[in-house]
Amino acid sequence: MTLWPLLLVALLMLALCVIIISWPRKANAANNQTPLQLFEERLQLLALARDSGELAEQDFASAAAELKQQFNQQQQQTISFRQPKHQLLWHLALVALVFVVVALTYRFNGRYQQLADWQLAKTELASYGERALLGQGEPLSEHETRLFALALRTKLAVDGDDAVAWMLLGRIWMSQGLMEDAIEAFEKSLALSPNRIPLLLNYSQALIVVGGDENLGRAGRAVARVLLTEPDNLDAMSLMALIAHDKGDTAEAIKAWSLLAEQLEQDDPRYPLVLSKLSELGADTIATIGRQIRVRLTVAHQLAAANPDASLFLFARAVGGSNLPLAVQRIPLPSGEVELLLDEKMAMQPEWSLARAEQVIVVARMSQAGTVEQMPGDLQVESDILTFNEAKISVALTLEP
Repeated sequence: MTLWPLLLVALLMLALCVIIISWPRKANAANNQTPLQLFEERLQLLALARDSGELAEQDFASAAAELKQQFNQQQQQTISFRQPKHQLLWHLALVALVFVVVALTYRFNGRYQQLADWQLAKTELASYGERALLGQGEPLSEHETRLFALALRTKLAVDGDDAVAWMLLGRIWMSQGLMEDAIEAFEKSLALSPNRIPLLLNYSQALIVVGGDENLGRAGRAVARVLLTEPDNLDAMSLMALIAHDKGDTAEAIKAWSLLAEQLEQDDPRYPLVLSKLSELGADTIATIGRQIRVRLTVAHQLAAANPDASLFLFARAVGGSNLPLAVQRIPLPSGEVELLLDEKMAMQPEWSLARAEQVIVVARMSQAGTVEQMPGDLQVESDILTFNEAKISVALTLEP
């Protein structure tokens, strides 16, 4: 609880005390009679005492004079207790000042702005969700992200648990560095939707950041569930490598990073990072990853239409060496652009693979008979000489009539 409510109450109490203490009070009369009526009544009693002989004339005159003096003093005292007009205005001004101070304090330090933000967040919840989840429009600003979190908490409080709302709230908290809160939100979402791939990945990321053997174990189990569903999920491979690295399992980390490197394109921004991780672990990147040739092949549509039963042989042979292919792949003749891969695992003989040659030529051949030997009518295209300056190289070929 903030101190502002207490300060406001104290300020109001102080102002009321000042008003009460300074407010003039009238003399407390012994009865409901006015001072003049009391004076006349007492004077009559003195006169009766004089007339009955109980009081001498001289004593009557002295008592009457004293009574008159008391009456005059009482009248002056009553007049002095009457509130002058300027004093009344002062009290009214004090009350007005208190209300102004309270209003300004509430305006700048109260809950006015928070209430306005809450109402805006509820109104814009759908818009924030589209921008955050679907990437529509501009990214959310920091202030809008806070409003989005406020709207999600309100939705969960009003409508009950929702898997997507908990997942989004967890992502927001993770971006704000609130990892423990993010993990709790992800776990609530997983209880409602246990097989959501993006959710499992987010949950694993938060656990890895927090660290610790228990959290790393939970992260590993979550990533394993992703890989069982999507074995080629690159994000899951990356997280598995991070988990192995954080556990100090160098061999498993090298294996995971190598597997990821084999799947990444050479121009992928993650590829240099993976290579640097392998270097940090003391691994030979070429020996670990193995050599690969990525081929972007374009087959003319008319060629594919004219040869519907043909096969495509894609292979690499060494420059100045044996004609036996270093790596070969056979697929049905495609149409249009496709991306194919040649690696060391595609060798025809274990001792003769891409690792055995520094320079190669890549050949794409259409075979009508389905055999690797070139027959009359088979079309092929060859690349220029390619040099393995890196573990991964790429080439583009076009096969057309």
